[in-house]
Amino acid sequence: MCVPHAGPVTEKPCDADLAAVAVLFGDPARAAMLVALSDGRALPAGELARRASVSPATATTHLRRLVDGGLVQVTVQGRHRYHQLAGPEVAAVLEALAHLAPVAPGKSLRQHREVTALAEARTCYDHLAGRRGVQLRDRLLAAGALQTTDGRDHSLTGHGKTLIADLDIDLDKLRSGRRIFARSCLDWTQRRPHLAGALPAAVTSTFLARGWLERRAGRGLRVAPGYDQKLDGWLTGT
Repeated sequence: MCVPHAGPVTEKPCDADLAAVAVLFGDPARAAMLVALSDGRALPAGELARRASVSPATATTHLRRLVDGGLVQVTVQGRHRYHQLAGPEVAAVLEALAHLAPVAPGKSLRQHREVTALAEARTCYDHLAGRRGVQLRDRLLAAGALQTTDGRDHSLTGHGKTLIADLDIDLDKLRSGRRIFARSCLDWTQRRPHLAGALPAAVTSTFLARGWLERRAGRGLRVAPGYDQKLDGWLTGT
């Protein structure tokens, strides 16, 4: 995304070829593959073909375009090739597009239940999203653990650093990486922001490791019994 220059413009401020990237998202089969990868996992071409309801040969063609376009990367393990999103920024674009997209017509009862479950708790690449993701950001701000720095980015307060240390998360390691630390990401089901970046990814991973959250099929997460009490206890230090 380009930010307009302040003052007189003497040359074109943005030369990004948006159409070249947009067309990669625009094909239904490629969109289905990208959504299948949006939980951060790496999947083989055969599984992605099944998710997109296309033949293996067609899937290979689509995946080649996604790799060449920089949206997907390939990891080779022996004779196997696994595909995954090129980074969290691709998942952020998918989340933004979902916010703008119309509701898909003709959903079955099963599909409706799946969408409802995703709206409650899911991963957006590798961080908590859905109602529970929005709730986590709200609770951290209300507890004085998190503060906004420029309208979209966030930093930890002293209290926040203590809370993160209580989860045995290495803050120095998080900050030494190149990834955004904690940034607002508009949640497509809630129409309000959850947190994206290195910090919420580490918190989500810890919640999963401790059994506060459990993985469901695909991107779905299940809130474990006692989650709210454990969240309250963590935030209040009780």
